[in-house]
Amino acid sequence: MRDLSYDAVMSRKNEIMKKAVGIDYEKFISSEIIFDYERMMQEVGYSLDKVREIQSETGVGNTPLVELKQINRLIKKIAPKGKGARIFIKDEATNPSGSYKDRRASVSVYHAQKHGYKGVIAATSGNYGAAVASQAAKRGLKCIITQECYDNRWVGQPEILEKARSCEAYGAEVVQLTVGPELFYYTLVLLEETGFFNASLYTPYAIAGVESLGYEIAEQTMQMVGKYPDAVVITHAGGGILTGTARGLKKAGASETKIIAASVNLRGLHMASDNDFNKKYFTTGHTGFGIPFATFPDRSDVPKNAARALRYMDRYLLVTQGEVFYITEMLAQLEGMQRGPAGNTSLAAAFALALEMDDDKVIVVNETEYTGAGKLPSAQLTFARKMGMEIKRGDPIKEDLPGKRIVIPEHPSQIGYIEFDMDEVRKSYVKEVIKRYNKKEFNKQEIEFMAQDTNTTTEKIVKFVKELGGEVIEA
Repeated sequence: MRDLSYDAVMSRKNEIMKKAVGIDYEKFISSEIIFDYERMMQEVGYSLDKVREIQSETGVGNTPLVELKQINRLIKKIAPKGKGARIFIKDEATNPSGSYKDRRASVSVYHAQKHGYKGVIAATSGNYGAAVASQAAKRGLKCIITQECYDNRWVGQPEILEKARSCEAYGAEVVQLTVGPELFYYTLVLLEETGFFNASLYTPYAIAGVESLGYEIAEQTMQMVGKYPDAVVITHAGGGILTGTARGLKKAGASETKIIAASVNLRGLHMASDNDFNKKYFTTGHTGFGIPFATFPDRSDVPKNAARALRYMDRYLLVTQGEVFYITEMLAQLEGMQRGPAGNTSLAAAFALALEMDDDKVIVVNETEYTGAGKLPSAQLTFARKMGMEIKRGDPIKEDLPGKRIVIPEHPSQIGYIEFDMDEVRKSYVKEVIKRYNKKEFNKQEIEFMAQDTNTTTEKIVKFVKELGGEVIEA
């Protein structure tokens, strides 16, 4: 009988993960900091052609790219003369389970079936659980989803509970937990007991599945407007959708397209805090995930995370909860598209960007998601008020206060964004490396890896290292 105490299970996590994922990460790792990312993606992942073949078998992908004509008219009306970029949106809600996460799940579940696993397990409170459950049903595999649903008073968020119902509808067993370290612990216990495949969000299989999204955006934009998009705005949380979309765009030839991340501004609220859990009304796409996973991607459930957002991110914009609720209503009432909050986070940022970009520019919002009773703005705002949140109309950028106040715009011209300094994010990445590895001295190869991993120059990394009390050695 194996010891199931927390410390004992955690001491076996690498052994459990190796069996459950089937990847020997050690062969790609050359030091505690450095690993061969591109070799890992090439050797472990699937080619883009194979990914598209896998996805076509289960009805994933080839989703429509929709021009938001009514919203674009509104933008032209309120933008300064000569400004007002056109916005297109990739309607990923038309995937089988209603989100882009079907792309991510499709390759993982295919891989599990191919290698003889009897079932799959995923730890997620988001749309990924429904996607894994749907793809498992299509391929005849069992499925278990572990979710953080409740605070320590067993009060659950409507959006997460909605997603649990969706998972169950596809035949998955759903294990609902309180917020904290028990999610990872119990997932490890289940992986060890069942021998199922870990359909992690952060393996090369999952990221390869998203590359088709970027590739399709490039193809469709070229067909519709005769050029690649000038910018693609992507809701950022764990970094997988940004990484995969950017890689797919580059493979299609859209190397000049700007990759712009967008998150809901919930700075000051901790993603794993029981106290803060029900003070945020978006389960994903917020800074509680976006900043930590950008600055230290290897906090994931696998030894080396294939989702590495800073490698591809050109800008990072923050929007408020109120702006996202407002744009969700706008999309429904002007375009007849009732969609969930995840894609609408990036749509809010895209709307603000369009007001200041030239009128010949093209912006693509790279996802929509399904909605349901628990995901509607009315359900989330009702829950927010019940949790003691102040909800008012006004100027969100000036008046929003994460954890205390949600401010909904009074006019579309009040939709804006907060620009997050990319160098501050990169410096935080270096700070995390120093802290996590208890490291003060860095050699040339480590400096070069960190520069690649953050999409910047070695000179900037050296500057950050020195500012943070470290030094660069010749060895």
